[in-house]
Amino acid sequence: MLVHDALIEDIDSCTPIEGECAFWWLGQHSFIVKLAGKVLYIDPFLSDEPDRLIPPLLNATEVTNANLVFGTHDHGDHIDHPAWPDIAKASSDAIFVVPELVKEDLSSSLNINAERFVGLDDGRQVEVNGVKITGIAAAHEFLDRDEATGRYPYLGYVVEAEGLTVYHSGDTCIYEGLISKLRHWKLDIAFLPINGRDAVRLSAGCIGNMTYQEAADLAGELHPRLTVPAHFGMFGWNTVDPYLFTDYVKTKYPDLDTRLCETGKGYIFRGA
Repeated sequence: MLVHDALIEDIDSCTPIEGECAFWWLGQHSFIVKLAGKVLYIDPFLSDEPDRLIPPLLNATEVTNANLVFGTHDHGDHIDHPAWPDIAKASSDAIFVVPELVKEDLSSSLNINAERFVGLDDGRQVEVNGVKITGIAAAHEFLDRDEATGRYPYLGYVVEAEGLTVYHSGDTCIYEGLISKLRHWKLDIAFLPINGRDAVRLSAGCIGNMTYQEAADLAGELHPRLTVPAHFGMFGWNTVDPYLFTDYVKTKYPDLDTRLCETGKGYIFRGA
């Protein structure tokens, strides 16, 4: 497992060719993706909280190579408030992609220039530095929507560049219409949560996601070239055995390619 300077050096020295991308898992739903010469940090969770089972692999001040930083929703393990201002300083040209609903509040509370934020909503698409990004509404247990604006607080993102398409679902359950939205693309990689949900967690304020079976069934419907399960192993009270996911996939969708990642290890994906 690479951490700190060694991890940054590994990212910087990795040079995927056209039709390839590289990715590293930081634990929880945090990924670094290198695509089309750009370094994307998706939900980077770097704060050293006491309940963490996986220590932070990076200090925010070490993130000097970010071109795009994505936050799928404003929960601490996805938009890490203590970390983002330091990331903004260390990667002075980085653009922050967030739900439009929370963009203004984040700019103010994090003291990051509003011009560095791009706000998205369901179906909204932008292109930043040659990377096309589309927002996909997420149902973080519920498909919430702001009554005043109609905007969604929880998003996933479809990222396209150099012929590759990557979907990071954010925290979500399957809802009516999600699959039909995603069928617009032929996904190369799908990063999906598998930690599930139950009444005990919900009553304690822990909002849930797809179960491992639901995540596998979503992948079985969409058939991405690679499915990567995530959102497990970080907190003892909100996790699942990832081998339940892989065993279920092997039984029900034997032609579906999946990968259980090790934290801090780089992986190369080669497109068709």
